[in-house]
Amino acid sequence: MTSAITMMGCRIDNLSMEETLVRIEEFIRSGQPHQHVVVNVDKLVKASRDPDLRRIVNDCALVNADGMPVVWASRLLGKPLKERVAGIDLFEALMRRAGEKGWRVFLLGAREEVVAAVADTYRRRYPELTIAGWRNGYWTDAEEAQVAEQVRASGADLLFVAISSPKKEQFLGRWQGEMKIPFAMGVGGTFDVAIGRVRRAPRWMQRAGLEWFYRFLQEPRRMFRRYFIDDMAFVWLFIKEAAGQKRT
Repeated sequence: MTSAITMMGCRIDNLSMEETLVRIEEFIRSGQPHQHVVVNVDKLVKASRDPDLRRIVNDCALVNADGMPVVWASRLLGKPLKERVAGIDLFEALMRRAGEKGWRVFLLGAREEVVAAVADTYRRRYPELTIAGWRNGYWTDAEEAQVAEQVRASGADLLFVAISSPKKEQFLGRWQGEMKIPFAMGVGGTFDVAIGRVRRAPRWMQRAGLEWFYRFLQEPRRMFRRYFIDDMAFVWLFIKEAAGQKRT
């Protein structure tokens, strides 16, 4: 087992990117289903309010910190995480390794034209890569079992789910045991970034923990509530946890 910390009620594995990739390769070799999740400020806030989401996060086989504020908070709380393992960076690394190692990939989520473009982009980038299948992220509750069966029947080793939180965590929590994918990962808006529809922040902004602000500047009306209202609860959660540590 890897070392892990608990922050705001969620377990986070204390792993570097390379250590994370080693763990994932072990999962794939095992052939058994494993669910992965990344936590950032937004997910920690949501999990603090949603016990079911918190349970799903804590039941995952692997939990990474995606967000410099989470890493900084861990250091201030005296339980420092090694580094940020960004979901987009992990996705890119796994697509490359899938081509090298013969792992089969299933892409699930986003609009049809977006997910099809992701499949085409990575086939061209990594000619040895096998895309076991793809499907858009729009289905009814009645169709959900059919979606899960499509993924299971593909025989994929890796599943990337590009739908919003907490829907992607809930979908995987319900179906990963039946889909039996060795490694399933929610990737949120990664597909749009992967094909260049959404620009990623410059490296200096990523290092400075300002990637969220760059995202806000691209879609201010859509992202304002998330970043400047909902996620402000993270400050209170941090103060509460720090105060609790002082008392113990």
